[in-house]
Amino acid sequence: MMKFPCDRMEDINECLHPKEYGCYGNCMNTPGGYTCVCPPGTSGNPTEMNGCHSKDKFTFVVKVVTAYRKLIRTKQKFFEQNGGVILQQQMHSGGGARGFRIFSMEELKKVTNIFVAGHVLGRGGHGVVYKGVLEDKTVVAIKKSKMMKEAQTKEFARETSLVAALKLKCPCWSTNSSQITPSTTTSMGRTPKADIPLDIRLQIAAESAEALSYMHSSASPPTLHGDVKMANILLDDKLSAKVSDFGASKLAPTDEIEIATWVHGTCEYLDPEYLMTRQLTDKSDVYSFGVIVLELLTRKKALYLDGPEEDRSLVSCFTTAVKVGRH
Repeated sequence: MMKFPCDRMEDINECLHPKEYGCYGNCMNTPGGYTCVCPPGTSGNPTEMNGCHSKDKFTFVVKVVTAYRKLIRTKQKFFEQNGGVILQQQMHSGGGARGFRIFSMEELKKVTNIFVAGHVLGRGGHGVVYKGVLEDKTVVAIKKSKMMKEAQTKEFARETSLVAALKLKCPCWSTNSSQITPSTTTSMGRTPKADIPLDIRLQIAAESAEALSYMHSSASPPTLHGDVKMANILLDDKLSAKVSDFGASKLAPTDEIEIATWVHGTCEYLDPEYLMTRQLTDKSDVYSFGVIVLELLTRKKALYLDGPEEDRSLVSCFTTAVKVGRH
């Protein structure tokens, strides 16, 4: 502001005209100007009507919004890690949902009673399996993934994808992955085989064979189970067999080259060639299934520690019996 010796200019108090000068907070007149700030205990924009808010309320809103955004990002991250994107792609391939349904965490908490310990069916390398009951009374198995390394999350996503593809085609599958399907709470590994009549045991063998045959020959793409054992044969209330647990499964090769992989599975069911060569083939599953057949026929476990050391392996006992004609 210019000053003249003979003239005296009058200072205007802008604070008396808030609408004209746009100050709705605490206004302080200064020579040739003014300052405008929010009242103590508030923050925001004092040049707007109701632009100043209580600091506590404003901070709380910011924290809530920030936490909510973080939660959304975290959920999306886990969704991607656990195979959600793969499932979505499969849902929409071929022009439709193809029987898939993705459940929210809130829905899963409801059907498992907030993942209560009493609903635990089993524990695997990738997570814990819970029993759940849907609104239509369908009993399902739900695998809740645990915190894992990146390689393990990829395996979990692959297991989810394999099960999702298999269950569309064959009714003989059950699953303990994050995708939930009709299942059972009874495992052949926990059921006393002495209590099951021979004809039912043979039926269990036939249904299990049908499932593995479909997996090897008719599934698209063909798949190798990799961990065929008695504990992975589940029974429903009618003693119908369902094959479960695809954590060690692999897609079958499209040519004659066999799959070189780290050895997975349970020792007493492992194909000796697979153990030595690390080449997983459909014959590896067939060998393991043969051990299951022996268990069903003899009503003995594949590995039992009661008795002499030379008799602890059912396979070893059987091969010895074959050699001397006692089988």
